[in-house]
Amino acid sequence: MSIDWATTAAAIWRPKQASLRAVKRIDTIGFDDLLGIDRQKAEFKENLELFLSGTSANNILLWGSRGTGKSSLVKAALNHYLDKGLRVVEIDKDDLADLPEIVDDLRELSQRFLIFCDDLSFDEGETAYKHLKSILEGSIELPPENVLVCATSNRRHLISEQRTDNEGIEIVEGELHYGDRVEEKLSLSDRFGLWLSFYPNSQTQYLAIIDELFKTSICAGATNREQLHMAAKRFAMTRASRSGRTAKQFRIQYQQEIADKT
Repeated sequence: MSIDWATTAAAIWRPKQASLRAVKRIDTIGFDDLLGIDRQKAEFKENLELFLSGTSANNILLWGSRGTGKSSLVKAALNHYLDKGLRVVEIDKDDLADLPEIVDDLRELSQRFLIFCDDLSFDEGETAYKHLKSILEGSIELPPENVLVCATSNRRHLISEQRTDNEGIEIVEGELHYGDRVEEKLSLSDRFGLWLSFYPNSQTQYLAIIDELFKTSICAGATNREQLHMAAKRFAMTRASRSGRTAKQFRIQYQQEIADKT
């Protein structure tokens, strides 16, 4: 079934049907909901606004710790720039062989498309990333001007790295020269012109997010801010994470516990 992009904000590629499925329920998250990543938000928005204005923009790699807002940044962008013509097409890394055909169907349309691949990484021996390379920088045909690629990953270089990869590295006249295997692995991430890194929060940053989530007032049942912080720290310890995702999960659980007591 063809997509009416005048009324559709996003679509997901379904390989068994070899077609895009329109997304009916869009996550309503906004940029203001993403806490503790102001620098990443600013650079991400600046690059997208160049893209939407018809100016050259960089493909985007969002890499780093889990739960820090990488995927949410893309969802927020869709909501924020929808009226300016931004559309999102999500594709799984296992289906990247279909990407050239998807892009062919988009290149003549008036909307601006962000191709979104979440949790992108490749293990040793996987070759699906080669299909992505041609879209990022083109082959004989230049990449379409109305398509930009955004990937999230826990790996900066996207492809798993082995200790043996270092065997081909040489120092020539004081300069580091990578071996063929390393060069191949770096060549994919190098095609993303904008790298935005997401690091684990310190305890201070985590508690600042907690304070923002409870900004209007201390949740009913909490005697003071210190009690709230102690509960939040205990929750983070059980998750081994101080991410924004963890903070939001704590807020839901904490409010539920208070509601059960009243």
